[in-house]
Amino acid sequence: MMSEAVSYCDGDTKLTGYVYRPVGAPRASVAVFPTIMNPTPAVVAKAEALAKAGYLAFVCDFYGQDPHDFAAAQGLASELRRDATNYRQRLSAGLATLRALAPDLPQAAIGFCMGGQAVLELARSGANLVLVASFHGLLNTDLPAQPGTVKARILVCHGDADELVPREQVIRFWEEMDRSGANWHFHSYSGVKHGFTNPNAPPNGDMVAYDSSADRQSWSALLSLLDEVLD
Repeated sequence: MMSEAVSYCDGDTKLTGYVYRPVGAPRASVAVFPTIMNPTPAVVAKAEALAKAGYLAFVCDFYGQDPHDFAAAQGLASELRRDATNYRQRLSAGLATLRALAPDLPQAAIGFCMGGQAVLELARSGANLVLVASFHGLLNTDLPAQPGTVKARILVCHGDADELVPREQVIRFWEEMDRSGANWHFHSYSGVKHGFTNPNAPPNGDMVAYDSSADRQSWSALLSLLDEVLD
């Protein structure tokens, strides 16, 4: 499937997103936030799957560059996330670009790993989205959701053996969502580690591992909830 590059900016930072279009009229637009490595083949495959399912997918850009290795990605991510308000501004630039491409469509956002954290930050900020879905995303934040702020339905698909997101962080997230009054779904897969949707995940000790069942079940949960919120 062919993609279309779209240039956009966050202040002075030049960014490049990629659009994947369905064959017919799209049901909704979906912003896709990638991993800490920025777009990877696995993330692109998910955007293509959304297009095949009838959605206009837009893969967003975190940094304006593709890190050459994980250490470089960690440095870029640390700088971007240093200030939560600036981080959300960068994420919102992607949403605004997609909104301009498809102004009349309902808008959702999904993300993987760092991207999963990103879409939850957008939900916490009160972004006008019908749904956000986080796949093996980080759940911590410097700016917890305030009561009545969250507009989006929330889906979190989490590996219970994810060492980056221990159960204490999970429980804090649940409590935050309850305090905010958010409408949230949380799917936890036993024995499943971080990065479970990525069949090409690079070895990172024993912390990252693909799980085909969790990948299928989480994607099915996304498509089902999209059907519900768009009816």
